[in-house]
Amino acid sequence: MFRVHDPFHRGQLATAALFCSLGFQYATWAARIPALKADLGLTAAEVGVLLMAAGIGASVSFPVVAVLMRRLGSRRLALLSALCLTVLLLGLAAAPDYPVALLVLCLDGLFVGCLNTAMNAQGAALEARYGRNAMARLHATFSGGSLLAALLASGMNAVTSSVRAHFAVAAAVLVLLTAYARTGLLPDEVPADGTAGKEAKSRRTWALPSRVTWWMCCAMAFGTVTEGAMNDWSTLYMKDVAEASAEIAPLGIAVVSGMMVVARLFADGWRGRWGDGRVVLAGSVLAGAGLAFALVSGGVVAALCGFACVGLGIAAVTPCVYVAAAKRGSDSLTLVAAMGTTGLLAGPPLIGFVANASGLVWGLAVVAAASLAVSLCSTRISWTPAGG
Repeated sequence: MFRVHDPFHRGQLATAALFCSLGFQYATWAARIPALKADLGLTAAEVGVLLMAAGIGASVSFPVVAVLMRRLGSRRLALLSALCLTVLLLGLAAAPDYPVALLVLCLDGLFVGCLNTAMNAQGAALEARYGRNAMARLHATFSGGSLLAALLASGMNAVTSSVRAHFAVAAAVLVLLTAYARTGLLPDEVPADGTAGKEAKSRRTWALPSRVTWWMCCAMAFGTVTEGAMNDWSTLYMKDVAEASAEIAPLGIAVVSGMMVVARLFADGWRGRWGDGRVVLAGSVLAGAGLAFALVSGGVVAALCGFACVGLGIAAVTPCVYVAAAKRGSDSLTLVAAMGTTGLLAGPPLIGFVANASGLVWGLAVVAAASLAVSLCSTRISWTPAGG
């Protein structure tokens, strides 16, 4: 593999490999849900529970991740989690029945929570060590990993319908990404004055998170609910509500994902110019107002414009919140990351329940409200000032 000599860029690329692997792993099994449904003979309700199992695993990951972060550090936990997610992907392909598949996805959610926390800790440490913004671009590689997984799924479907063959190839990609990440991750810093043991001992006494941490948790949960729900429900809205053609309907998710990638590539510059707080506030208002306008107006063009606003506005929320949480310590970061993973995995089924009861317009109205809730939470968080 190629060698990068600049330490900042070497660390950035190694951490980006972790972000890419998480997006790739998640999108790989999500892309084969129809095949898994057919292979296991599941009903639509059972598929919903299967998706919820991953969210449950993520929601209960906080105490486990907190302990593992203290004992292993972010570097070792990230590499271990990435390897476990690779094994679980193969385990899902080999699952003989529904209960085993539920167990696998519950464990998948748990290790997604581990990797999510560890890789964001690495990203925050990278920014702190070199005084340069990097988190938004790192999150862009998560979206890039999802895109890579979608392309691989499409290509494998053209060659074979075997889920096991597809997941075996995907596992090989994950191993390569993990191997590359190992070469450049930052080592976990140990205080040179011998206070590490005292700090570790004091942290064993669990304390309630601060009020600011809870506001971060809420902002993260609402933000990731918006991300996950738009990725899962935008195409269906285009087809069933906006009455787009079969060729146009997939553009919904393409617009959201494309705008998120573009925004995250530029968001580190915005953070340096205007500060994290303003970027989150303006972005979440844009996302919520844009989606609300699309739902009220109706039609394909309004929907695409509204979806573009969501992708552009919500893109920088999670990177900024992760950085703010990391500055309050590993326990705050772990709790915030657990809420983020829970929102990402549990949000789409939740919107599905609302849509089933009241219609998809109301389901996406909840998403718009979640975006606006982020803006309210952001006013209660202590942010890094512009240029800080």
